[in-house]
Amino acid sequence: LFFIKEPHDVTVMRKEAVVLDCQAHGEAPIDVRWLKNGVKVVENERVYLLSNGSLYISEVESRRGDKSDEGFYQCLAQNKYGAILSQKARLTIASISSFAIQPTSIVVTEGSVARFYCKISALPPPIITWEFNRVTLPLTTERITVLPSGVLQIHGVQRVDAGNYRCIATNIASRRRSMEATLTVTPALSPQLPQRPRIIAGPQNISVSLHQSAILECMATGNPKPIISWSRADSMSIDVYNTKVLGNGNLIITDIKPQHGGVYMCRATTPGTRNYTVASANVTVLAPPSFVEWPESLTRPRAGTARFVCQAEGVPTPRITWLKNGEKVHSNGRIKMYNSKLVINQIIPEDDAIYQCQAENEQGSVLSMARLIVVMSEDRPSVPRNIRADTVSSSAILLAWERPLYNSDKVIAYSVHYMKAEGLNNEEYQVVIGNDTTRYIIDDLEPACNYTFYVVAYMPMGASRMSDHVFQSTLEDVPLRAPELSLTSRSPTDIQVSWQPLPDKLSRGRVSAYRLSYRTSDETAVSQIELPGEKTQYLLENLQPDTIYLLRIAAATSVGWGEQSAWTSHRTPKASSARVPLAPELRLEPLNCTTIVARWQLAARNSAGVQGYRLFYHEESQPESAPVRLRALDNTHTIGGLDPRKKYHVKLLAYNFVGDGYQADQTVSTPGCVSVRDRLVPPPPPPHNVYAKTNSSTGVFLHWGRPAFTSSHAVNYTVRCNPVGLQNASLVLYLQTSEQSLLVPDLEPNTKYEFAIRLHIDQLSSPWSPVIYQSTFPESPTLPPSNVKVTLIEENTALVSWKPPDDPNVAVTHYTILYASRKAWIAGEWQVLQREGSITMALLENLKPGQVYLVKVSASNNMGDGPFSHIVELTIRADLTSAHDSAFSDGFYHLDQKGKNRFLGYSLSTCLFPSRKFSAVKTGREGVNTTVSATAHLGSERRAENADVTVQMMGHSHFIDAKGGTNLIINSLGPVQPSTEKKKNWFSFNNNGKKDDKLNMRHDTSSYQPGTTVLTYKEDFSISPDQPTTLQALLRRDTEGSSNSEESHATSDSGRYSHDEMEMTNLSSGPCSRPPSLTVDSGGSSCISPAEESSKLSEESQAGLKLVESKENGCSHHEAQSSSQAELPL
Repeated sequence: LFFIKEPHDVTVMRKEAVVLDCQAHGEAPIDVRWLKNGVKVVENERVYLLSNGSLYISEVESRRGDKSDEGFYQCLAQNKYGAILSQKARLTIASISSFAIQPTSIVVTEGSVARFYCKISALPPPIITWEFNRVTLPLTTERITVLPSGVLQIHGVQRVDAGNYRCIATNIASRRRSMEATLTVTPALSPQLPQRPRIIAGPQNISVSLHQSAILECMATGNPKPIISWSRADSMSIDVYNTKVLGNGNLIITDIKPQHGGVYMCRATTPGTRNYTVASANVTVLAPPSFVEWPESLTRPRAGTARFVCQAEGVPTPRITWLKNGEKVHSNGRIKMYNSKLVINQIIPEDDAIYQCQAENEQGSVLSMARLIVVMSEDRPSVPRNIRADTVSSSAILLAWERPLYNSDKVIAYSVHYMKAEGLNNEEYQVVIGNDTTRYIIDDLEPACNYTFYVVAYMPMGASRMSDHVFQSTLEDVPLRAPELSLTSRSPTDIQVSWQPLPDKLSRGRVSAYRLSYRTSDETAVSQIELPGEKTQYLLENLQPDTIYLLRIAAATSVGWGEQSAWTSHRTPKASSARVPLAPELRLEPLNCTTIVARWQLAARNSAGVQGYRLFYHEESQPESAPVRLRALDNTHTIGGLDPRKKYHVKLLAYNFVGDGYQADQTVSTPGCVSVRDRLVPPPPPPHNVYAKTNSSTGVFLHWGRPAFTSSHAVNYTVRCNPVGLQNASLVLYLQTSEQSLLVPDLEPNTKYEFAIRLHIDQLSSPWSPVIYQSTFPESPTLPPSNVKVTLIEENTALVSWKPPDDPNVAVTHYTILYASRKAWIAGEWQVLQREGSITMALLENLKPGQVYLVKVSASNNMGDGPFSHIVELTIRADLTSAHDSAFSDGFYHLDQKGKNRFLGYSLSTCLFPSRKFSAVKTGREGVNTTVSATAHLGSERRAENADVTVQMMGHSHFIDAKGGTNLIINSLGPVQPSTEKKKNWFSFNNNGKKDDKLNMRHDTSSYQPGTTVLTYKEDFSISPDQPTTLQALLRRDTEGSSNSEESHATSDSGRYSHDEMEMTNLSSGPCSRPPSLTVDSGGSSCISPAEESSKLSEESQAGLKLVESKENGCSHHEAQSSSQAELPL
């Protein structure tokens, strides 16, 4: 019995229908029930089960208390073998609260920075936009940054930025507007005084769920403007593939993974100086539980013992709960849970069931199942009798018993069970012995501890009940050995002696006293000091400077004194006033039975410089070895090649140009190596150097090395493969091979697997190799996004929302939204938005009244694009708008017929832009008006959500059909591959942000025809700088033109393109005759006047060219430079 489909978290609108999936597979009949918050769901006409086991709610209610449908849902599937519970799924009703934090008014100096912040709680998370004087604030310049967390940043504040700002939060539930906050701009001092950099809004500690995005804000001010840089506190490199800078210094980490966790530091530095300031924040990556080890199904006789093991990882650490047939297991005398283990003693028939381990944290839950099958037999012995326990020593107790009264001649073995009697969740140990004795000494006990024991007798077909329990305590003993000493000097006449308390296994009772002995190396007289057992340090004073002292210590219990430690030497410092380094704080830690790690740090009181360190070590009673020289930057060193179960002396000192500093001495013991006990023939070692590489979305290639041993027998390997967090142990895949590599096929896409390999030779098997993890590649989406909805939320703004494709194994990195009016759709002109894979809604703005809009959405990932959803229609009523005289409409400037005619009196000039900018022109046949409109490409990393772009389409010998939706360059001979050796400035959508941006989506045109729109490029153009940008220029109304002039016309083949990553042009006046919307603050343009084109236009008197007039400057004229210059095909 196992689940094919389980419910997943879902957020829905009130009164909306929802289906929670549940589909179980196993031996029929299978009964499915649903639980909400642990209580059975009662079916009614609104909430009922579907035939496949899924739960259907026709209208989700959001009433208070138990009547609300919100909560955690689980389905319970049951057949004759038992019952299993699904993972928890949270049903949430979409909502949006009032603003928790409103933006506040601020006063800033001209040229400095301004910051507004708003905070609101909403499900799903809202889209945050801002308004300036009740007009949506376009993201038009590099000066303005809007963070998804609700922060608005304005850099280089200008007087025109003064006004009222408010925050707009939108999700599928509603849209809310914050209170307005006023930005007041005061004149800057002249001349401006230098200012040290100051971070006014630094990063904050955040916890981010796996695969979501983390945003670390960093906003600084200073004069000159500081440079912002980012680094990690652990000196690891920042992941450049998932991390980018947003705006003027904010850091955004997309698709966050565990390795992205850590402390990030923002540093603001004055250019050309060492003046800087730093702010830091910790990023915690939250991860749902996943299983590292899961329980396996067991078959046990009645009265036997079953042990289930379960371990899970996640952040926060998951809580482990055990379930039996879907209900929580409770500890009693027979059933115990500890350290993620479930132990069932004295198994009874009712224990035959399906058991589940549930790992749960705030990020989710996961369950793994195993079955316990109880073998029934009436032919079993009676219980062992007269159990007695006698203490032998501090670590051993003798247990004795009498044989069972019935069937004692058929007993084949006994099992002795013992555990500590005090404390909770103590682990029970079991020893199996033959039937030829009724006595056993348990000799691995801890001193001075109370234990409980019982015995079980076994026959071939079953076991007896457990015997009566007996309690017995071990004795105290003298300590097994002395503590390890640590010695340092604070002055030339003292030695600070410290030690760690002995662990229970070494103290063998409560330590009542310590005896510290010391003498100089050239004297035989020994001084002794007795200290109480609670002490762990002592300061020896009034010693001689520059003298070698020998020290040792012994510990005592109530039984007596243990063995003294060996002498440890320490030289007191010289009585000199010279400034030498103080003794480092040294810590020693055994890494394994042959390796010690030494770690240290300089004492906090140390003020002397350090040139390096000298480290000495030697085995007890052996001469001191030559020192290991270490750099001043080092603070750790690994000492290898040691012998197991030996005591070593380690000495460390720092030195500088004056001489050697004070030394730190410490002793440490290496542990014993783990050996395989009770085996006559040791097993072969496991394969090593296991390496995994993803081959495809369904295959992983494995390679490993054969361990170094000689044998004449053939070697075979078993490969174990299973998904991480597998719930059904029967689905673990085992593959056999005699090679040292294997391609594991038929895996699930986008799934993390774990692999282990073991070796077989001459009926012997090695242990499993260490587990390695590898994920298969995702598939490109095969299903479109589901539940696409479009809702009109304002006169010209709609919210489109959707749900991810119904395929949990397919990762989505981004969504593409296409929308167009019916008229534009007929012409094949879609406008394009893109959203990250974690976002499932978008705003459609600047919609025209009286139009029917068509919307569709597709999902994509790095492997490819998925299909589009069905088209959803939205009708905009025609009576919602009125005529106005604004020249700035829908992001474009329009001129009336008079303005157009006025330009025909000039010699025609075409403004050509560098690669970061592009212009647009509309060509047509006689009698058809043509329009020019332009915006600039994405500047820096700023993004505009809906930047309508009309692109100049001109051709000479190379061109692109903009309707075709391709970036293929075509000439008369066919496709052209652009040369990478020349610098080419494209008049197209040069998007640096994403590789998969889609242009217009029609693919039925591949060659030039009159009247179509084409893109062209030029080899190189001269550049002249623009003036600084202003925010007011964006919102300025041009009174010379009218957007609704009766003489102004536009064709349906406008060649418009919109993209969320396109940034609207920065506004300024420049040397070209073009609208303010055509200039960018970080670049320039040159105006080239092709005479041939202007003469052609003069002859085509009916083909008008509608250009945008700039109030400030005309366009300078130049002669054509080369044949590759742009032409207008008419």
